[in-house]
Amino acid sequence: MEKHRILDDTRRRFRRAMAWIAAIACGAIAGASWAATLSIACDSVGNAARICKDGVEAWAQKTGNTVRLVTISPSASDRLGLYQQLLAAESPDVDVFMIDAISTGILASYFVDLAPAAGRAVDEHFPAIIRNNTVGGRLIAMPWFIDAGLLYYRDDLLQQYGEKPPETWDELAATAQKIQEGERRAGNARMWGYVWQGKSYEGLTCNALEWIVSYNGGTIVDSAGKVTINNPAAVAALTMARSWIGTISPKGVLSYGEEEARGVFQSGNAVFMRNWPYAWATANSADSPVKGKIGAIPLPKGGADGRHAATLGGQQLAVSKFSRNRDAAIDLVLYLTGREEQKRRALVGSYNPTIRSLYSDRDILAANPFQGRLYDTFVNATARPSTVTRARYNQVSAEFWNSVFTVVGEGNDPAVSLKRLDAKLRRISAHGTWQ
Repeated sequence: MEKHRILDDTRRRFRRAMAWIAAIACGAIAGASWAATLSIACDSVGNAARICKDGVEAWAQKTGNTVRLVTISPSASDRLGLYQQLLAAESPDVDVFMIDAISTGILASYFVDLAPAAGRAVDEHFPAIIRNNTVGGRLIAMPWFIDAGLLYYRDDLLQQYGEKPPETWDELAATAQKIQEGERRAGNARMWGYVWQGKSYEGLTCNALEWIVSYNGGTIVDSAGKVTINNPAAVAALTMARSWIGTISPKGVLSYGEEEARGVFQSGNAVFMRNWPYAWATANSADSPVKGKIGAIPLPKGGADGRHAATLGGQQLAVSKFSRNRDAAIDLVLYLTGREEQKRRALVGSYNPTIRSLYSDRDILAANPFQGRLYDTFVNATARPSTVTRARYNQVSAEFWNSVFTVVGEGNDPAVSLKRLDAKLRRISAHGTWQ
């Protein structure tokens, strides 16, 4: 039965990959038929597809080339699976790939070295991201934007109820409960205190890692490769999160990704939300019910002795080794990751630049005040243990988010769940070698 299940799953993934490739044939967005024709895989979260489209159109008009935009799954794990199938088949159908920060090591062998073409431009970016994107001495992707988890809050409601933005998770829970109850008494029966990403996917890994780090519970696997997840601080963090379900967070949060959480918050039905910086621009759009009523701060600490913790995220752009138009694809990547385009994306989409000097740009700070205030949050965000666990990171993350879900979604004892997770990860690591 297990073999049949794996075979069926493989067939489904193959069909999805083929359907995705077929979508590439849809509509060139700019350029002339005689010029190079490229395809770029872009994000589909929020306004990301439109913002990417505008950027590649500008490059296409400048160079006379044609660019086809391929929108992809918002799920990092689904996206990686499709990429692996396409690249393993040596398909030339996608020239430029948007890849997650955790995928650089896994996909490095499929991408060209961008260092010779980038030259001194690499010095403009955060060194940590350049290091993350350098595998075996090859710069396999250019940084596009950096992400870190943030806490969004309804500033108007906090002022109305005489509360301040929370410093700790306990303060968040108390404030969320107070305002939730008050707003429900006032007639909004759909109001909730806190929404976040709770379904079983990479987003839950990001949320849970933030909880655990905020309690000083480690990063699942430390930099030396040692599994550290089975500890009292991690148990306390998951115990806290489990208490939110049905109290300040709806049970439906267990099926939420980024967009589901944003939808509830932006409709005016949540006091607090954990999300990525992209949500700032969307929640402040002209037709948003909460426009001008929100704030963004670092995620809370796990008590007085805890720390603010934000999972490092972000996207990079890489050029396929199988592209038939490598030079044009490299030029497109350098344009999209350059200063002018990163500034535009910060202004229209609140994307955090990877070029350090842009954090003192007056236009950006006027449009996104939180970016200047949270500079340290972006720079000091906590990385997931993808580098040390190498190609096994996906398995590690899946085991982690599934274990967390058994606690927050099924009510399992966190101490028991983390003990079982510890044993599983030690077996996966071959006792710390991660080979």
